[in-house]
Amino acid sequence: MADELHYDVVVVGLGAMGSSAAHHLARRGARVLGVEQFTPAHSLGSSHGETRIVRQAYFEKPDYVPLLQRSYELWDELSADFGEELFTRCGALMIGEPDSAVVTGTLESARRWNLPHEVLDAAAMRERYPQFTLPPSQVAVFEANAGFARPEASVLANIELALQAGAELWFDTEVDSVQLGPSGVHINAGGVEVTAERAVLAVGAWASAALGDSALARLSDFGVEVTRQTVHWFEPVGGAQALADYVPDKMPVYLWEWPHSSGDAVDIYGFPYLEGDPGVKVSLYKAGDVVDPRTVDRSVSDSDAERLAPVLQRSLPGLAGRRVKGSACMYAGVADDDFILGIHPGSSGRVVLAVGFSGHGFKFMPVVGEIVADLALTGKTSLDIDFLSPSRLR
Repeated sequence: MADELHYDVVVVGLGAMGSSAAHHLARRGARVLGVEQFTPAHSLGSSHGETRIVRQAYFEKPDYVPLLQRSYELWDELSADFGEELFTRCGALMIGEPDSAVVTGTLESARRWNLPHEVLDAAAMRERYPQFTLPPSQVAVFEANAGFARPEASVLANIELALQAGAELWFDTEVDSVQLGPSGVHINAGGVEVTAERAVLAVGAWASAALGDSALARLSDFGVEVTRQTVHWFEPVGGAQALADYVPDKMPVYLWEWPHSSGDAVDIYGFPYLEGDPGVKVSLYKAGDVVDPRTVDRSVSDSDAERLAPVLQRSLPGLAGRRVKGSACMYAGVADDDFILGIHPGSSGRVVLAVGFSGHGFKFMPVVGEIVADLALTGKTSLDIDFLSPSRLR
């Protein structure tokens, strides 16, 4: 194999996690090739939609908080290096019954890691944030240090900075196989075979499909399941002039757990209004059907918002106006909702997995890139990711 086709690390997939990995690897001086089947910062996977919630008081599991604390530092570094604000701190509200998973989990993480927060009852919420209509029994946990990131701009930032640091990035190039071989890892990309000392698989929703026939590449063995998700933008009942009530200075991001007659909670989440948008973004969390990423329906219609409309009317009635825009994306998740982040157990230490981010991973983008670079270059990381090990799923 010619020297020009041998790399220290090849990164397969340049969405959120892959672009961040390529950036961190290149800035450390590694010879990096990144390969992406679509265009830069495309809208065909899981790293688009204009905004993503970023928070530290993590209701899902307190183990994530140290990763988020480091991620916050890296978000600020990425914004400074790129010269554009990528993470806007407007606060976050986690809302539900006092014994709901969203409220109890948020408080557990906040208290364990001494994170600043407030608990607001329905009356306090009415006074501070009149956009929200809480039943008397519900409460909200407010985290001032939370907010939202801009996914498309963040991926582009990683790509630009990776290129500046010397990475080689191939777009519109499909990877056909990833195999272990005598020269390390052998990757066939766009009909060209390249080799590397290490490889990173950050293939997002395509983790459910095989990259060739080897057991190494069959990420479906880890139980990754892909679901189609939709998000929607609504014009307030008061029309376009009422959008001023939903700007970041007046409206935090939020996730709201509503009891449902079926016994399962319905989670609604949303964002403040961003200048230039036709409405305010809101959606149901993890309400999609299992799909094949190669054939997923990317069109969005009013029927996709049928389950959302009645929840919106009782939670944010002023926002339950005309649906003006929609977008589809995919979540790649595993049964326990935790990420798959670590060295592939069947790769002799040569392949790092960063997949299965289960719809809540984007906020971790900068720290995942750093961790992947650690693992690819040294085989270890100082951050605790044992609970995310791929071995737990084999």
